Amino acid sequence: MRIVSLLPSATEIVFALGLGDELVGVTHECDQPFEARDLPRVTHAIVDPDRAASHALHRLVEGSAQAGTSIVGLDERALLDARPDLILTTPLCRACATGYREIAELAKQLPGEVSVVDLDPRSVEGVINAIQSIGAMTEAEDEAMGIVEDLRERLRAVEQIVMGRRDHGFVPPRVAAIGWLEPPFAVGGWIPEQVRLAGGWELLGREGERAAETTWAAIREVDPEIVVLMPAAHDLDATIAAWEAMPRPAGWDEIRAVRDGRVFAVDASAHFSRPGPGIMDGIEVLAELIDPLAFDGMSPPDSWVRVG
Repeated sequence: MRIVSLLPSATEIVFALGLGDELVGVTHECDQPFEARDLPRVTHAIVDPDRAASHALHRLVEGSAQAGTSIVGLDERALLDARPDLILTTPLCRACATGYREIAELAKQLPGEVSVVDLDPRSVEGVINAIQSIGAMTEAEDEAMGIVEDLRERLRAVEQIVMGRRDHGFVPPRVAAIGWLEPPFAVGGWIPEQVRLAGGWELLGREGERAAETTWAAIREVDPEIVVLMPAAHDLDATIAAWEAMPRPAGWDEIRAVRDGRVFAVDASAHFSRPGPGIMDGIEVLAELIDPLAFDGMSPPDSWVRVG
């Protein structure tokens, strides 16, 4: 099968299913796993990357289907030349110059029957369903089931510890996950759910809803016990660099998380921004940050760092 993926998360799922050799086209943002970087690109950025990120990228990768200025262009000729049998896309691509209907119309120019699969996960269960859907479309049901069973087993392990800790009096700490820094955004989509499953209480984000712009004053007002910096599409190094380059907001030292030394930078690109298998790593990262006594060593190596 010849597969084109118009989603970084779908690209990661295809590789996880052992089907990387069948990918014949990906987006210019598909950088995980490393092998994906050598695949033919069928999209390109059409505005300055920094402005694109600050303007709309957080909406795309955090499940916020808000149409606006197009930031990604589709190379129609490259897609047609790839001659895919299967195209993986999402309605979120409306905000990046193309969408399901446009892709479906373009696919009619290809010989044979081309399947266009519309993926739009907004929750942890939605991500699991996406893995199963891609497995079914690629005749990799067994591999998909293995991935899903592993994710569910890991999630059950976290949930059991979280429930046990609460039974013994552990109070869920108040968390502010920050999905963008300038201006600050409260997270949306599945990320508040990740926080909840990891044992925390997300203060500003809402499960399944759009990421929403907030202010540092509002963050100071809710006085979180833990702050997690996860600007969309940033890896850990980029998150640290962006934070270090930014002047501290007014009243920053008054926030409890700052006073207690519980402000963390994480690898958003790998574990939070993209609705793929990596979101389970994200839950484990958050569990360790939220309750280090119970979850010490659970997070992947080099997945977070304490910042001031």
